[in-house]
Amino acid sequence: MPVPPVELARRLEAVAAATEATLLARLTNALQPGELARPSRLLAAMRHATTGGKRVRPFLVVESAALFGVPETQALIVGAALECIHCYSLVHDDLPAMDNDDLRRGRPTTHRAFDEATAILAGDALLTLSFDILASMNAHAATRIDLIGLLARAAGIGGMAGGQILDLEAEGRFASDRRPLSLSAGEVERLQSMKTGALIAAACDAGAILGKAVEAERHALADYARALGLAFQIADDLLDAEGDSTRLGKAAAKDAGQGKATLVSLLGSTEAHRRLDALTAEAASALSIFGDRAATLVAAAEFIARRDR
Repeated sequence: MPVPPVELARRLEAVAAATEATLLARLTNALQPGELARPSRLLAAMRHATTGGKRVRPFLVVESAALFGVPETQALIVGAALECIHCYSLVHDDLPAMDNDDLRRGRPTTHRAFDEATAILAGDALLTLSFDILASMNAHAATRIDLIGLLARAAGIGGMAGGQILDLEAEGRFASDRRPLSLSAGEVERLQSMKTGALIAAACDAGAILGKAVEAERHALADYARALGLAFQIADDLLDAEGDSTRLGKAAAKDAGQGKATLVSLLGSTEAHRRLDALTAEAASALSIFGDRAATLVAAAEFIARRDR
């Protein structure tokens, strides 16, 4: 049975609020075991960087884990760890050396609210905090090791960081003539599957790890996540091309100016919308093995494809 948009919105908001509370509890002034001090400026920058947002990745962890009856409280811890990685990546992406953005989530980016050095360190601290959260969670040692390995690979050279440098190479950042590269649709999809899709895939696989899913179930969630990750990035690129900066909470129309490699620039808006529709259908089809239990995840794919911010 389809999940009504109002119910999905309520569910997204509930998970976002719970994620925010989980993160805030870890970003207090209270010393953690083994810490000598918690510098107030660094904590303030980390809190700034993690405040707000749709919390799509924690939501995917929670809902994927729910397929297997995993308590939401446990899934939220993993979701918070994943969100730390996502937020760190945004802080670093916004820096002048990367995308040079002034706004994020309708507020000044971390390096604008503080300074570049503080922003770099806040990102570093959020990345390492994610592994601290996983290492100290109440779960079997093998589960914690699997989750730590999963997030490390998703964030690293073969995942988000690797995808980011491919994105910069495509812009011509490292070429002497600074001209953007001409990438095929397949090359753009590979780049985006790493830069954006890797953390989305990790969110779904984390739910499967928590739920001790069998191989067929993990494959189904992986297929869902692959389609969803590409859909998420195309929707983001369409918003950049067609959206309004005030509603987005960040600068619009930057991709074309920077020569970014996107399916929108390569295929055009009309064909990109068609590809988005096809990926949304693919994501829904991948979850057929779960039946009605996956209704919320199916609705989430539709929401991600149709979002306006």
